[in-house]
Amino acid sequence: MESQHAQRKNEHISLAEKLYGISHQNHPFDGVRIIHQSLPELSIQDVTLTSALTETIQLSAPFYIEAMTGGSELSLKLNQQLARIAADCDLAMACGSQSVALKHPDGIDSFRVLRQENPNGVLIANISAAASPEQVKTVVQMIDANAVELHLNVAQELVMPEGERSFRWLDNINEIVQRTDVPVIVKEVGFGMSQETIQQLINTGVKNINVSGRGGTNFARIENRRNHENDFDDLADWGQTTPESLLESQRFQKEAHVIASGGIVTPLDVIKCGNLGAQAVGVAGYFLNKLIREGDDALIQTINNWRVEIERVLLLCGCRQFNELTKVPHVLSNELQSYFEQRNTRND
Repeated sequence: MESQHAQRKNEHISLAEKLYGISHQNHPFDGVRIIHQSLPELSIQDVTLTSALTETIQLSAPFYIEAMTGGSELSLKLNQQLARIAADCDLAMACGSQSVALKHPDGIDSFRVLRQENPNGVLIANISAAASPEQVKTVVQMIDANAVELHLNVAQELVMPEGERSFRWLDNINEIVQRTDVPVIVKEVGFGMSQETIQQLINTGVKNINVSGRGGTNFARIENRRNHENDFDDLADWGQTTPESLLESQRFQKEAHVIASGGIVTPLDVIKCGNLGAQAVGVAGYFLNKLIREGDDALIQTINNWRVEIERVLLLCGCRQFNELTKVPHVLSNELQSYFEQRNTRND
């Protein structure tokens, strides 16, 4: 019989799938418009898809499979499928939170399967920012990870009926960064990041930040469905969207590698993330939905199509590589422009 923690992971998978349409009914990236240029003066052979996840980790594509699940029998099967697809498509992959495996060793195999199925690929471990440096070392070793994500999930925990209620993480993050041998990425779980948060992380020594904005899998909505004691339905729109979070990050993009995730559903979204300063882009809910509904082959075909389109849109933008997208002009919607101006006026 699976642990209560493992059962919660299964509930997350089920609710994420059931709520997929609701969570994606608004598309924040519609507020970003790339300005077309008619003379790129490039050929497709000039374009490369490589991008930098961190200072030391290069990716073969500017997008990767972002953290999803682990810890249960159902998640073992999904992770096995995703790891095989990551290997076939030469994509990096992050696993779901490994805290369940630290508490319940019978869940370890659902994470180890990632390295078994993808022996040579880039894998990213995942654990709470509250974890000890020793626990971080354990989860990295568990999957022989190339990097580790420390997730920030305050909003999720506060809505979760069995969640934490105390959050003092900065000193711990600093210690983890100092004592961990692989690159450390600090990641939100879908509520976005502010300038203030990013500044705190940089001051703490963090060099890799995933702003993970609102617009995709919504853990406030998911945990509210599980909460039979209180109703937090009004927090379904809490946080900053991914475009808003990338705008928040712009003054810090020379000090840290900025990664984007949250609500990425098209190759053009990946391009727009790069245009706003992301150096790599994580995709979770869209890929999971495609896998569950249509199967492995459909997801592999989707990933291959994304590679082709991103390469051609880079050419269309006059860019030889992903990190040149910040030079491409764009127009923001009135709402997004107003957000940007208000936030910069208040923080200058």
